[in-house]
Amino acid sequence: MACTLKVVVRYDGTNFVGWQTQPNGPSVQAAIEAAMSRIAHGPVRIHGAGRTDSGVHALGQVFSCRWPLPERPAALQKALCSLLRPDISIVSIDIVPDDFHASFSSAGKRYAYVISTARFPDPFSRRYAWRVKWPINPARVEDLAKRLVGTHDFAGFRSAGHGSKTSVRTIHSITVRDGGVAGPADAEGLFRIEFAGSGFLYRMVRNITGTLVDAARGHIPDSAIDERLAAPGPYAGYSAPAHGLFMMAVMY
Repeated sequence: MACTLKVVVRYDGTNFVGWQTQPNGPSVQAAIEAAMSRIAHGPVRIHGAGRTDSGVHALGQVFSCRWPLPERPAALQKALCSLLRPDISIVSIDIVPDDFHASFSSAGKRYAYVISTARFPDPFSRRYAWRVKWPINPARVEDLAKRLVGTHDFAGFRSAGHGSKTSVRTIHSITVRDGGVAGPADAEGLFRIEFAGSGFLYRMVRNITGTLVDAARGHIPDSAIDERLAAPGPYAGYSAPAHGLFMMAVMY
């Protein structure tokens, strides 16, 4: 008997064009759909909780789908992990009510952006952290970020090309912590900016991170944060590179 599945997946986004199926290269969605369709002996369409750009990683992406077969979730998880390429892993599979939708049922998301201030490049963290060449105090980054917490129109931090009906979002918290979220545990100079909110616009986290770093290193005045928050958009500053960004979790 068919059922609805909620699936949590993690992936290294380095070699993907993003989550969503696209004609210009391999996507995470297409890889998972191909594996599930092979097991089901027929087409399976999955719906992600959110899109991630080319090079962006995920530790807690969620997708939902209708599943036509009566396999136990544990057996399906094992089968999928055996078929998928090693940079994608299925974390969990649960049978959920049929009205569940990974995107529409979401109450918010958590992201982390990892920054390296190491004096010299680290070969093992280069795929998972943006190495900045300027001296940056993480405490100052956190202090600057307080200006963005709350409900605002974030049009000034949205990149062109997104079709959201509204640019109003609520950021519940922005917290700076030591260390990264993937890669070697002994890498020096890593810290991460953690974002929790109701939702995020196209490249919003990367754009906010770029602005915070520019202000923290003194390249732009602190007032630029408020000016960009008040701007109608699209974003006109520096966007932090994709490889430092992780989708951490989806909240329901």
